[in-house]
Amino acid sequence: MSKVLIVDDELSMRMTLSEFVRREGYECDVASNAFEALKLFQQNPYDVLITDIMMPRMTGIELMEKIRDIDADCKIIILTGEPTVETAIRAVQSQANDYLAKPVIKDEFVHVVRRNVQDKRFADERKRLIKENELYQRHLEEMVAQRTHALVKSMSSTITLISQIVEYRDPYTAGHQRRVGNCSAKIAEWMGLSQDVIDSVRIIGYIHDIGKIVVPSEILSKPGKLSKPEFMLLQSHSQAGYEMLSDVNLPPIIAEAIYQHHERYDGSGYPRKLKGDQISLQAHILMVADVVEAMTSHRPYRPSLGLDVALKEIEDHAGTLFDASVSKACLELFRIGNYAFDDQLYEIIMPL
Repeated sequence: MSKVLIVDDELSMRMTLSEFVRREGYECDVASNAFEALKLFQQNPYDVLITDIMMPRMTGIELMEKIRDIDADCKIIILTGEPTVETAIRAVQSQANDYLAKPVIKDEFVHVVRRNVQDKRFADERKRLIKENELYQRHLEEMVAQRTHALVKSMSSTITLISQIVEYRDPYTAGHQRRVGNCSAKIAEWMGLSQDVIDSVRIIGYIHDIGKIVVPSEILSKPGKLSKPEFMLLQSHSQAGYEMLSDVNLPPIIAEAIYQHHERYDGSGYPRKLKGDQISLQAHILMVADVVEAMTSHRPYRPSLGLDVALKEIEDHAGTLFDASVSKACLELFRIGNYAFDDQLYEIIMPL
């Protein structure tokens, strides 16, 4: 039976969450602080740790880092009532498996716990199979491949979670990341690029605005023109996204393309004024899809400008702001291929 440890300094929260977990058929222990949790963890194996961030004397992030030294395989779910850039970056870099905001919604909480319990079971099964390698080598290789494939597929839930974090903070652009990711994948496909590039630009598109978690929600939803300090803070989201993801166990191109997606071909973009071949192909594709989707969507500060206006922006600046070959593919995709924006969440194929 899977075992869960819940850590929160609020008694009512501990009681409520532990009841949810026990009703799912899992064993559950509770701790009122990080020190108590560490003691329990040293005495018992746990499949899932659910911890609040803001606790006295030792935070949930500090606890998570210590737990990783004890058990690198334990699945960790972070709870917070006040998400900040510092906690988000440290949570991602410390390899938290999931991130939930308070107040907790029961169905969402139960779904996340179930998913992490299942992921831990997959991981434990894979380890067991590897240990039997000497006796069942030929048969085991096939089984390990199957389990590994299942584990890789389960990583899509983490990508989905990251995408949802941004939408919770910025409901006015709900679906934007999925539409950009799907459009980017279609542009890459139209260009005849490899399946790995197609898959990677879809993933990058799905989470390219993760850095917006550092931007106050009142700025994201402001109906009028931003002040210079507000605009500078908004611009920081590219670097913040890079910092969150650069040390996570993901292909490096994902963090780098997110860092670059507001650069421009002629060097007029931000934050590093990169130009031409200094910018990755994935970022060149992403920036074109991002501009077209943004211009055709309603925003708090303006109505939709329409697809014709958006495509003319790409056409007029092909070879200056945007890569010429990517621009050509984008224009053909919409004008010849009759592409329409799609906010469906497709299966995410993570490279091994």
